[in-house]
Order: sequence, then C-alpha cells, then structure tokens
Amino acid sequence: MKLASQSQLSSWLSSIHPQVWIFAIGRFFSEVGTGFTLFYAPIFFVNQLGLSATSVGLALGSASISGIVGRITGGSLADSGYWGRRRTLLLATAISAIASLVLAATNNFTTLVIGSLISGLGIGFYWPAAEAVVADASQIDNRRETFAIARLADNLGLAIGIVLAGFLIAIIGSYRWLFVIDAISFMVFFGVVYVGISETEQQQIEQSEKTELFASWMAVLSDRRFLVYIAVNIFFTIYISQIHSTLPLYFKNFVFVESVAKGFTETTISGLFAWHLVFAIICQLPVTSILKRCSHTLALTVSAIFWAIGFGLIWVSGTTPSHHLVWVILALGVFAVAIVSYTPSAASLVTELAPENQRGVYFSINALCWAIGSFIGHPLGGWALDQPQIITNSYWLGFTLSVAIAVVILQYLNRILPD
Repeated sequence: MKLASQSQLSSWLSSIHPQVWIFAIGRFFSEVGTGFTLFYAPIFFVNQLGLSATSVGLALGSASISGIVGRITGGSLADSGYWGRRRTLLLATAISAIASLVLAATNNFTTLVIGSLISGLGIGFYWPAAEAVVADASQIDNRRETFAIARLADNLGLAIGIVLAGFLIAIIGSYRWLFVIDAISFMVFFGVVYVGISETEQQQIEQSEKTELFASWMAVLSDRRFLVYIAVNIFFTIYISQIHSTLPLYFKNFVFVESVAKGFTETTISGLFAWHLVFAIICQLPVTSILKRCSHTLALTVSAIFWAIGFGLIWVSGTTPSHHLVWVILALGVFAVAIVSYTPSAASLVTELAPENQRGVYFSINALCWAIGSFIGHPLGGWALDQPQIITNSYWLGFTLSVAIAVVILQYLNRILPD
C-alpha cells in the first residue's frame, strides 16, 4: 500500500507542467519577502507608530479599494491577446515592489493608506493572471495537485520569511527593513517571470475565439453557479484575513503568557505562524490527495468545519486561565488544515466553471472575493481589538457561528452543480 501510494505521488508530480515549477520558484521567493511583513505590519503600525488598531485596520482594508480596480483590469489584461498573463504578472510585481518601499517609509496614517492602495493595486493585477497561468498549465486529472504545488511554494516561502523576520527584528529591532526586503523579493519574482514564464500555447492559439470584453464580463455575471460560489468564497476570504491582520495583534496585546502577564513576544509570534505554515506545508499534498476523492463542495465544507473549530480554539486561548500557548498552537494547526482544504478545491472549481478563453475574467472575480474579504475583515478585526476584552474575545465565537451560513450555501451550490 505504501509503495503504491508513493508511486501514485511520483506519477502525478511528474505530470506537473514545467512552467508550473518555474512559476512556483518565483512565488516562493516572493512569499519569503511577504513573510517578512505579513504578520508584523499591524504590530509595527500600532505598537511603534502609535496608530490605533481601528485606523490600521481601515488603512490595510483600503488596499481592497484599489485591489478591486486591479483585479477587474488585471483579469481583462490577462485574457487579452495583446497583453496576456506574462505582462500582467510583470506589471503586478513592479507595482508591489514600489508599494513595499512606500510602506517602509511610512510615518503616519496618510502614507500608510497610500502604500496600502498601491499594494492593493499590485495584488489586484497579480492574482487573476497568476491563477490563470496555473490553470492553463493544468489538466483535469491533476488540477487540484497543480494548484496545491503553487500553494505549497507560497506557504514554504511565507514560513521561511516569518522565521527570518523574527530573528531580524530580535537583532536590529527595526521593522522598516522588513518592507525593504519585501520589495527586493518582488524584484526577484519579476526576474523569474521575465526569464522563465511564457504565454501558454493554448492562450496564443485561441485568441481568435476571444469574446468581446463587455460580453465576457456579462457572461460571467450571469453564471448563477459561479455567483453562488462567490457568495460562499467571501466567507472564506474574511476568515483568512483574520489570520493575516487581526490574530498577530491579538496574540501580542490580548493573549497573555502566565509567567509575565504580557502578550506573546515577536519571536514567539514568529514561531507560532511559522508552525502554522510548516504544518500547512506538511498537510498540503496529503490533504489534497484525500479530498481529491470528494466533490469540490464537500472539500469546501470540510474546510468550513475546520475554520469553525479553529475560531473556537482562539476564543478558548483568550479566555482560559492557563496554557494559552497550547491552545494557540492547536488553533493555528487547525487553521492550516482549513486553508489547505480550501485553496486547491476553490481554484479547481473556478477553473472547471470557466470557459478556457475567459479564465482571466473568472479568476478576476474570484480574486475580488479576497479584496472584499480584506475590506470587511481588516476593519472589522481592528474594531474588535479596540473594544473591551469581553467583546474582543466574543468576536471569535461570532466567526464560529457564521460557518453555519457558509455550509448552507455550499449545500445549495452542490445541488446546482452538474454531476
């Protein structure tokens, strides 16, 4: 059984398109830089610059405004015969590098908003093209595994970046250098895309079959199955936004270490999120393999249940009188399983719903979910952290209960999808 399993794993790994591996390398280097800033940005802006958690949440959430513009434009550019996936990715990485340098120079709320808006634009251009590149290079038999490889590269880069950032902060005590390193990582990604990524042959061949831009968007917006998926996907993106912005500050300011009656140190937070990502890396391929036997909606339902359990454990970590670190470790482990259950299945479902010549537009709207999730999740989390602790702690229970709504939508989606 073990040999058969290893043979199966080797078989589908070898079936992954070479361009996916090259793209995964670029994503890895980019995510190393992102790991330097993702979980430390809220701590820096609140605890060192003196901004309120609510204002930081609003500023980070403002990236969603420019992100909407970027995602809509980026999806159309990615499907364009003249522009295409590759040029869109190059534009996205260049904009993101500029955003990181602006954030490195931030001293006030206004500059933070400007940096966030530029960052949102870069992210908006990036995701539709990035997902379309992976989708173009995948086959129906290995689609979830192909997306899993891309996510594996993301998580591995983030884990390394978070650990290195923790050490760097402990040594030099400056958060600003984290953003400079992030900018450098985007330029490395730019180089990988420029040298190693080409437009897919399929996209070049089918340009004559492209529909008009307006008709393409109208076709997507009239796809009832896709719109139902979008509704539930917003729940997942709001959940993920809490890990990126709210939880680091919650661990720093609200979850106390019994021996010193203070929040976790930056080094401890670094270790916690590194554990979260390492566990995600370990689980990514096995979980993808197990859930491949399930429908996309069942896999997403499994993810939703794990989100509910994880938020419940976060509530316990903030209210229990002892062993706070243990509960946080458990929660982040559960969140890791929730994410690796979600990402490959969600991206595969979008790929299957989208006509081949409209993947950029479909993934553009799919990426808008992330903008909406951040726009709601970041300010909501910042507001919760500025409230009395009893409200802040209860905030996590609200997310646990919200999962019931997501599950109901998924069951409806399962009924209207083709067998």
